[in-house]
Amino acid sequence: MKVRTRSTAIIGTLCLVASLALTTASADEPAAARQAPKVALTKVTTAANPSAGAAGPGGTVWVAERAGTVRVLSSQGLSDPVLDITKETTTDGERGLLGIAFDKKLAHFYISFTDLEGTSTVDEFAVRKGKIRPETRRTVLTQTQPYANHNGGDIKFGPDGYLYIALGDGGSGGDPHGNGQNLDTLLGKLLRIDPRGAKPYAIPADNPFVGDPEAKGEIWAYGLRNPWRFSFDSGTGDLLIGDVGQSDWEEIDRAPADSKGGENYGWSQMEGNHPFRGGTEPANHVRPVYEYDRTGLGCSVTGGYVYRGKAIPGLRGQYVFSDYCDGTIRALRFKDGKVTGASDLGVNGGEVISFVQGGKGELYVLDIGGSVYRIDPA
Repeated sequence: MKVRTRSTAIIGTLCLVASLALTTASADEPAAARQAPKVALTKVTTAANPSAGAAGPGGTVWVAERAGTVRVLSSQGLSDPVLDITKETTTDGERGLLGIAFDKKLAHFYISFTDLEGTSTVDEFAVRKGKIRPETRRTVLTQTQPYANHNGGDIKFGPDGYLYIALGDGGSGGDPHGNGQNLDTLLGKLLRIDPRGAKPYAIPADNPFVGDPEAKGEIWAYGLRNPWRFSFDSGTGDLLIGDVGQSDWEEIDRAPADSKGGENYGWSQMEGNHPFRGGTEPANHVRPVYEYDRTGLGCSVTGGYVYRGKAIPGLRGQYVFSDYCDGTIRALRFKDGKVTGASDLGVNGGEVISFVQGGKGELYVLDIGGSVYRIDPA
């Protein structure tokens, strides 16, 4: 997690002061396509260090607060906590309640957090009539963490109905244990499991490393440093990952909807398109679709979503993202799986820790300092 603060937010450990130098649109892209749509940020509520969110029942948006509470945002405003695990987690380092997700039928709710020992934990609750049933809680997956940073923690259900879990490389700096390229650990990976297929979970038979005695069957993709936020394009099914860099480069990785998994995104041999500390590019390295350096204010990419809402037609099909230290909301245009241009949308969300996609495709921006914004037409 990336938690740095001004006067009101929380002090974190990940970000160093650096900068953002974004790739410009390609020279042959029509000028009309390069023009960014006009958007505005509408503040819809204030939460206590909001860290993650998910679309919930009845058109609501569920918001996780880092210390361990979950609240429901509806037309009536932000509710009292519907879940409180504050006595079970800690906010030292980059820890806390880091991710929430519903399954496709909104019948089960999942939380991703670090427990009091710092262990990454994914728990499940049954949901009935839009409410959590606390008595049904069970632990799905745990992973010990050697350090208090690079926990990852994002969780999402893919178009295939399986639960995807992002875990960082274990922390410290420079991947001292070599976890990114080691297939015998879940650290530095994107996992894919079936939480309802067995107890505590089942591994899908078509996961890329099933049957490999030297690899964990849960692994879907590897070579990740801290995949803080990832998402699936609700229009195409493509996977997009914002992977936080070490010192010089922030990257956005992609896998097409028809991927069979097994992508190697390069860490810690590579940081973006660049060898890291004399590393050698793996033969199967899947290069990022986009990267930016740290020569301005950027320091930690916050992955977002491909916009599929109706309120801003000019933004449809573009990938919206930000940077925790810079806060500028930006968008990437794609064609045939490749980035054709980048736009500054002209608004700033503060210390952007996460995005949330509502049930109708509209996007919300979470500022760890407390503000929850909706991206609206200007």
